[in-house]
Amino acid sequence: MPVSPFPAPLTLNSGVRARDAWPLDPGVIHLNHGSFGAVPTAVVAHQDALRRQADLSPVEWFPRIGERVRDARVRTAPFVGAHADDSVFVPNASAAATVVYNALRLERDDEILVTDQGYGAITMGAQRLARRFGASVRTVELPLLASDDEIVQRFDDALTPHTRLIVVDQITSPTARLLPTRRIAELAASRGVRTLVDGAHAPGLIADASAVAGGDWWFGNLHKWPCAPRGSALLVTNAADRDELWPLIDSWAANEPYPTRFDTQGTIDATTYLSTPVAIDYIESEYGWANARTAMAERADAGAEIIAEALRPYSEEDPLTPLPSPVPSMRLVRLPLGLGASREEADELRMQLLDETGVETAFTSFRGIGYFRLSAHLYTEASDFEAFVERCIPQILQRVGIRPAPSLVIP
Repeated sequence: MPVSPFPAPLTLNSGVRARDAWPLDPGVIHLNHGSFGAVPTAVVAHQDALRRQADLSPVEWFPRIGERVRDARVRTAPFVGAHADDSVFVPNASAAATVVYNALRLERDDEILVTDQGYGAITMGAQRLARRFGASVRTVELPLLASDDEIVQRFDDALTPHTRLIVVDQITSPTARLLPTRRIAELAASRGVRTLVDGAHAPGLIADASAVAGGDWWFGNLHKWPCAPRGSALLVTNAADRDELWPLIDSWAANEPYPTRFDTQGTIDATTYLSTPVAIDYIESEYGWANARTAMAERADAGAEIIAEALRPYSEEDPLTPLPSPVPSMRLVRLPLGLGASREEADELRMQLLDETGVETAFTSFRGIGYFRLSAHLYTEASDFEAFVERCIPQILQRVGIRPAPSLVIP
């Protein structure tokens, strides 16, 4: 099967090669942007300057931090299609879910619906919420290749008079696909059920991610695809009871209403929040977000094909896993049978290959099958995927008792 040429390395509007605009270790191959993101050098410098300002005059800095965070919130919320008055900064997606869970009250016979493609930490939070009230959590199973109509029907079938909350991903972390959250939320609302949309991967990959998601509450990480410093996410809601939402830390703004009570939380390092609009503006000015989504999709498609082509001689099934609703930047490539059969095994494989090959990857598991979940950003180049073929595939094959060819040919 012929492999299409990989897109050429990107040059930013400033004339800088995209690879050189991020301070990533050149001795490491970076193919896992989706887990922890990567911060451009210009944004790192901005955050460093803010930290220096705080260190030079902490008594000037901290009493005014609420004003600074509010300004950053006003500048950031439109990026996800939200109003600033509906939005608050939180450290990450899990923190946002915890804020919502802490505000909810259930009865003993109530139930929460989650999915088998949900993020584990968010599901654990739902289980803890249910345990507090003697309620239950039930899992809606979503086949990997199910259509949007099939997914909505599965939720329709799962809803009961006891269902009070649905927790569903906008973009699934283990399987890297888009779910029809607005349709699910509209269905839920028609039955008197509320919906919490986990949009952890959505900002940057979906234009106006919060606005299109639907649901009573939405949250998304800004330190993933928007490339903000780590520890920056938004929680968005216009629900009538949103004044029941409280920050995880009580501080002097505790008596303020939503959202301003979230702007001041003691002596936390809020420079992550303050640098977020700078990161968003950086990608827009250097390449444009619409163009960036297209470029990431092209790189993800080409990279997945390079790796799948290298694995095909050793696979009974085609390793390439095209999904009904893919997202711009992530793709799945099926691993040889037996690898990554559980989340723990997939995580262990990730760290083993990093130590052995110097390649940062993400491996996931779904229904006992392991996948390589590749991520691409503007800095991703053909050499990254070629390095994966040269360094990682022989190690992967050896782990399942397959003797690789003496020299794997790069497609």
